[in-house]
Formats: sequence, C-alpha cells, structure tokens
Amino acid sequence: MKLTLRVWRQQNADADGAMSTYEVDGISSDMSFLEMLDTLNEELILKGEDPVAFDHDCREGICGACSLVINGDAHGPERTTTCQLHMRSFKDGDTIDIEPWRASAFPVIKDLVVDRSAFDRIIQAGGYITAPTGAAPEAHAAPVPKPDADFAFEHAECIGCGACVAACPNGAAMLFTSAKINHLNVLPQGAPERETRVLDMVAQMDEEGFGGCTLTGECATACPKGIPLMSITSMNKEWLRATRKVAKR
Repeated sequence: MKLTLRVWRQQNADADGAMSTYEVDGISSDMSFLEMLDTLNEELILKGEDPVAFDHDCREGICGACSLVINGDAHGPERTTTCQLHMRSFKDGDTIDIEPWRASAFPVIKDLVVDRSAFDRIIQAGGYITAPTGAAPEAHAAPVPKPDADFAFEHAECIGCGACVAACPNGAAMLFTSAKINHLNVLPQGAPERETRVLDMVAQMDEEGFGGCTLTGECATACPKGIPLMSITSMNKEWLRATRKVAKR
C-alpha cells in the first residue's frame, strides 16, 4: 500500500503546530497502525529528520497509551485502540490525517503526545479503597451479588485512554470518571469511601478544566472497551446521594 500521511507536528508545548505531509510505500495490510508509524519514523531517521513522537506501550489494547485521532475519529475508523487498528481498514492511495487528542485538559507535549496526567489526579482524588494491612483476606469473605460483580467488571474495563474526552464535542471526562467511580462504589470494599469518592473525584474533574457533559453520547461510541453511556447516569445518582447524605450531617 502507498499512503499519504498528514501528521500533526509540534516541537513542544509552547510551539505552534502544523500538519506535515509524508508519503509512505510498501505498507502491508497486516501491519498495525503503530507499525505503519514505525515505518514512517525509520524513513525519517534515515533522512536525518526528527521522527514523529507518539505514545505507545503494551500494543495489546490494554494500557490505553496509543492516543491518536485518525481521520477525525478517536483511535480511527474501528471501535478499538490505535495499536489494535490494522492497515486493512484503509485502502491503497488513501490520505490519512493523524492528530493528537484535542482537549484543553490534555495539552500537547510534542507532536502526537499529550499530557493526560489530569486523569491520574482524578483517580488520586478517590479511586482507591481502604485496605487493611496484613495477610490477604479469604476470597469468599466478602460475597458480592453477581449483578454487582458484573456491573463492577464492566466499568473496571476502562483503560483510561481518553478517547471519550477526544470524541466529546465539549471535551468532557464524565465517562472516564464515572467508570472509575462506579466500579468501586458498587463493591463492599468500596463502601467506606462511597460518598467522599464521588464528591472528590467529580470536584477534581471540574478543577482539571474538562468540559461539561450534554449527553451527546459520542464518548460511549468512541470507547474501545464499551463503557456504557448509562455509567454517567449511575455516577450522577451517586453524586446526588452523596450530596444529600453530607447535607444531613
């Protein structure tokens, strides 16, 4: 395959960025999208040019590092992570636009790499449980009803990639935050911090400068792990419950 790539290049956070055009040839349809970018970078290095900076780690669809907007879609045309997107999703002769996540809370570091530490700070605000020290508790010591376990596992699948933010026209982080809150709040281990967790994490989300949610649903559509839009509704219920409980104290 021969492709024309229009790639966002930005030297650092303070520099102005622009799209640069590159031609790549000999791309196999079996390559992943990141392997295609590796091929481009090998060519740039051989020419003595600066390679394109992009995030990646596991390349197995687990870590969430591979954050790219491809032809206007978070992670590209398939509902998967960029590292699991293969070049058979494109045609010979295609022009592909490659950009970083676009959100004020995700400032560009260089080229296609953005700073997603805002997500880390949201988790630090309440994404944990009170764990007693000592030996591990018996596995069946805290029975969990299957519907609750299924609900928790569904939300625990969030890999924190940020596609929900990139896809949202408002740059909201509601789907990410709701996933992190819901998967702990429904479990007995998460009960001690149930109220403070939702209040603190939502407050931190707002402090980070993410946009407001208008339930357009683009976040759930773009999520590679299928976190449901109803997750936001569940979080809102938790927030209202916590607010009322705190007000009664």
